[in-house]
Amino acid sequence: MTDIAPRSGRLSADDWAKEALDQIAEQGVASVAVEPLARRLGVTKGSFYWHFPSRDALLQAALDRWERDEQAAYGALEAITDPAERLRTLFRLIAQHNKTHVIYSELLKAAGHPAIDAVLAHVLERRIGFLFRCFREAGLSQKDALNRARMTYAMYVGVLQLELPRFRARQPIEGFDGYIEHMMATLVPQPA
Repeated sequence: MTDIAPRSGRLSADDWAKEALDQIAEQGVASVAVEPLARRLGVTKGSFYWHFPSRDALLQAALDRWERDEQAAYGALEAITDPAERLRTLFRLIAQHNKTHVIYSELLKAAGHPAIDAVLAHVLERRIGFLFRCFREAGLSQKDALNRARMTYAMYVGVLQLELPRFRARQPIEGFDGYIEHMMATLVPQPA
């Protein structure tokens, strides 16, 4: 655990939510607790209770922030008009050792908590929907697009689990660019 020097000025609820996400990425959902977070932030527990009535309220705020960030990332991809390039860009983003992948992995481990289950359901629906639209725009039928979207998402979850130690350590995934090109050739129909 990283101790952080005391802060000057008042923390916002979003500062607490961000720190809770950092804690989730480092040690999992169960590790989110008021006292350790207050120590990390260099403040007293009173700061926490100024913003949140409970740990569950903080967890919900952290989940809401993570989901907003997730939505923004997918929104930026929507601006890419070519569906194959949109998918390629998405696949490349997976290789970026962004803490969002680690947080997602930790949320999957904590499934069963109502707030976490709700966020996981929203994220799954949005991600599958995004992939489905890309494959439809690339010329696949509805059935094939949905099957490829599910297969692609299953691949993401699999890569996440296989490479989680590297994601945590922010190490490059050897050969990932070649893997992306193989995925593209396998999953995305080539123009006639």
